[in-house]
Amino acid sequence: MANDLIDISEAREFFGPLYMYILDESITDIDINGALGEGGVWLTDCNNTRRACYNRGVTKDFIDNFSQRISNLVSKSFNKLNPVLEGETSELRITIVHESVSISGRAVSIRKTPKVSRLTAEKMLAEGYCNQEILQMLEGFVRDRLNIVVVGEPGVGKTELCKYLSGYIRPNERVVTIEDTPEWHYSSLFPDRDCVEIRINEQMGYCEAIKTCMRLNPKWIMLSEARSREVVHLIESLSTGVRGMTTIHTSDVRNIPDRIENMSGGERDARRMENDIYTFIDVGILVRRKSVETSAGTKIIRYIDQICIFDRVDGVNYTTMLVDEGRVLYEVEEYKRGA
Repeated sequence: MANDLIDISEAREFFGPLYMYILDESITDIDINGALGEGGVWLTDCNNTRRACYNRGVTKDFIDNFSQRISNLVSKSFNKLNPVLEGETSELRITIVHESVSISGRAVSIRKTPKVSRLTAEKMLAEGYCNQEILQMLEGFVRDRLNIVVVGEPGVGKTELCKYLSGYIRPNERVVTIEDTPEWHYSSLFPDRDCVEIRINEQMGYCEAIKTCMRLNPKWIMLSEARSREVVHLIESLSTGVRGMTTIHTSDVRNIPDRIENMSGGERDARRMENDIYTFIDVGILVRRKSVETSAGTKIIRYIDQICIFDRVDGVNYTTMLVDEGRVLYEVEEYKRGA
């Protein structure tokens, strides 16, 4: 869906009863799954709190009509033979799954990807995302031009952390972002900086995008998510001295090398690939969510659980934990001194 097909400021009729949630900046995800019955909507907010609500306008007829509007805009059929429909605006990612494969009923998910960074230093410290030591550590990684992989479960905020960290890139360094769905919004966040934003589509896949990126004189490559064999091309790019950030799905920073090897699909010798990972990936960061009790009740927060350094010295690969379970084990300067 081209970015100009839906102007959110004039989309009241298009989104109908969902429009109020589109306008609400505190809401990050809008989900309908049929299990709640007509009118049932699940909402997720910036605090990662998820709640069910009833909206009498969310009827079967509305969902059918909404699906048809999306289908028309992206010029794709939506039926039993084509049960998944996807579209997007510059700030929304919309996925609809047909009832022929979604047992509970037609499923609709709308994820909001606003052109703002939801993380700030003040918010991170105030909400327990990290402490001052860890915050300085994170910012120092970027200033020192280290290659960073952020990991965690889906929806935990990996890209949001990358968006925050990218603010510490030197203003004169060219950034190339590579995404299938616009989430980074680097040019919007930093309009005075040098940035090229590459969009993945049917004509250009991730591997080709990374190869093309290297012809654009990048200083940083921002790959929104490494999912498959494109990770091989990313490692090769980092081996040239280009710096980078990406995200992957895993639950422990120490699993990053194995996860990358598995994604590479055996395209390169396993031992050589492992050595290159420890040579050209510098930092792993794990973001988690947990429940905490407050005076207002249970609250879900995101926080930095783990940080590690990958290194290869004298032919030996090392993983050194700097932070584990949210606690600082080594300060970076201690690690550099070989503590």
